Amino acid sequence: MKNTFFLKCLLTVTSIFFLNYQSICHAQNIQSNIDSLLQKQYRPHETGASFLIAKKGKIIYKKAFGLSNLELNVPMEPDNVFEIGSITKQFTAIAILMLMEEGKLNLEDTITKFIPDYPHGNKITIHHLLTHTSGIKDFTSVDGLNEISKKDMTPTALINFFKNEPMDFLPGQQYKYSNSGYILLGYIIETVSAESYAHFIEQHIFKKLQLKNTYYASHKKIINNRASGYQKKDGKYINNTYISFSLPYSAGSIMSTVTDMYKWNQAIKDNLLISKQTTKKAFTNYTLNNGTHIDYGYGWHIKTKNNVQRYEHGGSIFGYKSMGVYLPAQDIYVIGLTNCNCNSPTQITKEIAQLVAEN
Repeated sequence: MKNTFFLKCLLTVTSIFFLNYQSICHAQNIQSNIDSLLQKQYRPHETGASFLIAKKGKIIYKKAFGLSNLELNVPMEPDNVFEIGSITKQFTAIAILMLMEEGKLNLEDTITKFIPDYPHGNKITIHHLLTHTSGIKDFTSVDGLNEISKKDMTPTALINFFKNEPMDFLPGQQYKYSNSGYILLGYIIETVSAESYAHFIEQHIFKKLQLKNTYYASHKKIINNRASGYQKKDGKYINNTYISFSLPYSAGSIMSTVTDMYKWNQAIKDNLLISKQTTKKAFTNYTLNNGTHIDYGYGWHIKTKNNVQRYEHGGSIFGYKSMGVYLPAQDIYVIGLTNCNCNSPTQITKEIAQLVAEN
């Protein structure tokens, strides 16, 4: 009897050990596959990238590849700071929703409430701005942009640059990505909060969530672990083109790390800044006037592939590209930040998210 009992215990322990061993080997195989994918795209002596993967509230992968500074031959580190470009729009959208919960604005408020003389402003709502359905022309396609790109401008001056451009369509008739809409949202945040956009997000978002390596971008400020930005011209690397950060403003002027972006995603998931009910507004797939879905919420693209829903957004600014993908059903988050806008992380970030979901 004793021998039988001992044998059963031994088999149980062996079985548990074997299952754990299998699980560890499986995880190592996935990590090895991800390493191979990223090493192929981001090579040791070229511009690089930092990637983080989290699953069910735990970071399961965090690595850097390539160089953060080509001139000094400095290797990329996982917590280097990058410009994240249009992922900034997530922060702007959440700031608007925070102010909505405080009763300082309504999503159906029209632009004329904040800018009385804005053309067609009596028909364009905050909702239209958030969803890229306003019809306002994207200022990045307006003639004369190069002439102002290096100038420090007030939000009002930037709005004046594009506000008299003809509308692309009537509000709510089409979806067309527009940085101009998010510039206007930044101005609205300043108007109703009586704070600058930079101060508002730093005090009410970055500080509250302890995003200690996330900043409203600056060329002058010393930012520890900043990855240098690069572009390519005629097949050769060059330093990124200088622009004033007053230009991307609330549509694209935030800098961050993969770790802070993970914290940001967790904060949104856990409703740390806005209520669960309001969070649902950010992740609703909105429709046009005719009922057609636009696959965009407030600051996030809402996509579905293989019956799996994804919340995602990328960013592109001189010298940098970024991509973040969240699979809510599986609680999987993947963020990739790069320091050359010649080597986009968009597709590979989506592939990694799919790989982790399938394993």
